Amino acid sequence: MEVEGIAPGKDFVLYPGGGHAWDRAVHGTRHSPGIQPGDVRELLGRGIGVVVLGLGMQRRLHVAPTALELLREAGVRVHADETRAAVGIYPAVAAGPRPVGALFHSTC
Repeated sequence: MEVEGIAPGKDFVLYPGGGHAWDRAVHGTRHSPGIQPGDVRELLGRGIGVVVLGLGMQRRLHVAPTALELLREAGVRVHADETRAAVGIYPAVAAGPRPVGALFHSTC
């Protein structure tokens, strides 16, 4: 994947004003149980109100229920979909009034 202002890579964390490569191993994220609370805490710390989750080209990356619960408790609106669809959703929600963050997994 290519994200403006960030070196090309496979997985990304995006937030208002920037982003970086997403090292899924930092919080033990694997396809199952999926995106972990630690993965979304960085985004919450950046004040997001909406998050877009790219679950891979074949939707193999899951989202741990504890991560979803953390987002819901914070009042964050969640969009989770196959990565190409999630990439399409991102600009639309980023144009809205709430700060947007994203986690994009580009493979499987």
